[in-house]
Amino acid sequence: MSLAASLAAAIVDYDAGNLRSVQRACHEVGLNAEIVGDPESLLRADRVIFPGVGAAGAAMQSLHRRGLGSAIKEIIARGTPTLGICLGLQISLDYSEENDTHTLGLFAGNVRHFKLADPSLKVPHMGWNEVRSVKAHPLLQGLEAGDEFYYVHAYYPDPIERSIVYAVSDYEQEFACALGRDNYFATQFHPEKSGRVGLRLLKCFSTWEGTC
Repeated sequence: MSLAASLAAAIVDYDAGNLRSVQRACHEVGLNAEIVGDPESLLRADRVIFPGVGAAGAAMQSLHRRGLGSAIKEIIARGTPTLGICLGLQISLDYSEENDTHTLGLFAGNVRHFKLADPSLKVPHMGWNEVRSVKAHPLLQGLEAGDEFYYVHAYYPDPIERSIVYAVSDYEQEFACALGRDNYFATQFHPEKSGRVGLRLLKCFSTWEGTC
């Protein structure tokens, strides 16, 4: 591939985990996705996936060091369809309580640590949980009552604008689990680990033109 050629999809490599799982799931739905860690590759991608498992502070350091934070902001401003996953969603807000970290500010709001009263509920929240749509979105097409996605997280998004919340879940309390605006959509759950329903979301993303 020449340097000028576009990528069908770029998975952002910023030293966060789980990238290969995302890549395998993309390939399963027919989306040719490459893992890239440089701004130039992101800027020539037809669509971008911003996933990750790890800590907010270390993730932001890596993004700044590689120049990827500004590239992500540019591709979203350009209208490139972009999907954030888990840590990718969390560092899309203004601030995370994890490591007292100032994040990218793509969505207004904070990321908060679960503070649970029920001692039987463990943090991090790990496993399957129902996702309920509160507003229609092309990437949630086909979502039905009772559909569950897989989670691994100790922090959850608390956006200021409720209009950007497309789905919620419950873990003692209700929390937003899918946020979106224009060509950017992001989930707290892991589509790549969520079997049939997760692959359906990734399949929708593979053809999404970036409009709600």
